Amino acid sequence: MIKQWLETYPLSNKDEAFEALREIMQEIALAGLQRAGFFEKAAFYGGTALRIFYGLNRYSEDLDFSLLAVDENFSLDKYLDAIVTEFKALGMQVTVKEKIKTNQNNVESAFLKSETIWKELVLEGIIPQSGISQNTNIKIKLEVDTQPPLGFETEERLLLKPFSFYVKCFKIEDLFAGKMHALLFRKWKNNVKGRDWYDMEWYIKKGTVLNLNHFLIRAQDSGDWQKQTLSETEFRELLDTKINAVDIGRVKVDIVRFIPDAKVLDIWSSGYFKDLTKNLKVIS
Repeated sequence: MIKQWLETYPLSNKDEAFEALREIMQEIALAGLQRAGFFEKAAFYGGTALRIFYGLNRYSEDLDFSLLAVDENFSLDKYLDAIVTEFKALGMQVTVKEKIKTNQNNVESAFLKSETIWKELVLEGIIPQSGISQNTNIKIKLEVDTQPPLGFETEERLLLKPFSFYVKCFKIEDLFAGKMHALLFRKWKNNVKGRDWYDMEWYIKKGTVLNLNHFLIRAQDSGDWQKQTLSETEFRELLDTKINAVDIGRVKVDIVRFIPDAKVLDIWSSGYFKDLTKNLKVIS
């Protein structure tokens, strides 16, 4: 099964094979969580959700989730064995360990790591042909926001592998709002995340409408917006200020390893993003 699954990806080099294997692992982890009833309490969001369920054309590293309601006593640990069991049933050994918090915050984290690569890929010669070592470790971080800013809506999205099942996901308008909150307010000082800018471009070109109300709730929750209301004009002023301040060179460096064709970045400049964001659609 894994061989046929991997063959659905257009693989031309070692990096693409690695990313494809990681994405297969991400979907298997989702299957384990679904069997354990995780999506009765939580919804999937972030870049990986956007790629798997909405067609974003770049790879993503982590699995990000939000509880459907605030629960300070939530524990991710009770769901981890189900992930290990799902992989074991498909012939792969993994470890999943909950991260021990060193400071108090509202995020529960765990790390999924491959201990073996699928034997069928080794026996078929696919692993050496792709350039990936049998000893390659693939790691995926799982994070759950236990005290999420609310005001989002969810929908059920279907996956067909490793079996048919539904995953509760943020609606795309709310995913867009969350992405713009991250782009505008990341606490990374001079560092930038090019994936934020790539995703924003993708949303705009797709014609996705941004849920301004959910953006406002997130901005208030993070302490980045003090007023009770936020107009579209004020939002666009925040975005224009960010475009003026960002180092586009650093943006490109961060995103290039996640996309198949770096030439699409040639047009990127402050002027380009200013023109692009004129096409951004907003609803309140």
